[in-house]
Amino acid sequence: MTGRPATLDDLTLTLENTKAERIKKVAALAGRPQRSRAGMLLVEGPQAVREAVRFAAERVRDVYLSEDALERHPEIAAEAIGAGLYVHLGTAQVLEAMSSDAQGVVAVVADAGVALDAVLASQPRLVAVLSNVRDPGNAGTVIRAADAAGADAVILAGQSVDPGNPKVIRATAGSIFHLPVVRALPLEDAVTELSAAGLRILAADGSGTVEVGQLGADADALAAPTAWVFGNEAWGLTEDDLALVDQAVRIPIYGAAESLNLATAAAVCLYASANAQRA
Repeated sequence: MTGRPATLDDLTLTLENTKAERIKKVAALAGRPQRSRAGMLLVEGPQAVREAVRFAAERVRDVYLSEDALERHPEIAAEAIGAGLYVHLGTAQVLEAMSSDAQGVVAVVADAGVALDAVLASQPRLVAVLSNVRDPGNAGTVIRAADAAGADAVILAGQSVDPGNPKVIRATAGSIFHLPVVRALPLEDAVTELSAAGLRILAADGSGTVEVGQLGADADALAAPTAWVFGNEAWGLTEDDLALVDQAVRIPIYGAAESLNLATAAAVCLYASANAQRA
């Protein structure tokens, strides 16, 4: 069956040829050029596909499961069928050909293409900005942390990784379907627009003259609408980047660790603002 199944019982094995054109097109979405041409994203793994079905069903074009994955995760297929989506059952080899990282569960989802203007129109109070963050796992984990902290949006600025990269999506554990993610803006443009919209711009950086805990002592400082800027994993923020922000804030290291990783630092800063805004 290749159409929309009415119930789980209607699912039958329809995809067995690993060299079929459909399979090749899905697998090709792992590459940015094909994603750009098709306007589609490759979503891998049970958690990410589950969240896509639950929170962005209108964008889901197809859901694919192996027979083993259907046994392990029948709720994914059931929710997709309940939402009127196209659900396809394939062999383990077919799902492996689509993605070796999907654990037998794949979805093809339309790229939302969120614009910063749309985010600002919603009067955001907490935004995470990633500047030149190139590691997919780091970017995805920060998006997940921003979602957990109740942030209103994430912006990937400069030469940051494409948020449509399947590795980014997988690292978000589905959070990319919970909040707007804006891509491909110069950092200066993003900061200028956020500032004009009334957000205070803070940068997490070791050069900061104030610690995040000290900033938290001033309730108004963190309770105000805020955009946090986080830099590249290896070299952080440049002097030019820091010149754009209202204040640089450092996270103190009390133990022997040389530093915190990007996602941990982002979580500390975002939760500091989230807690103050909810106090």
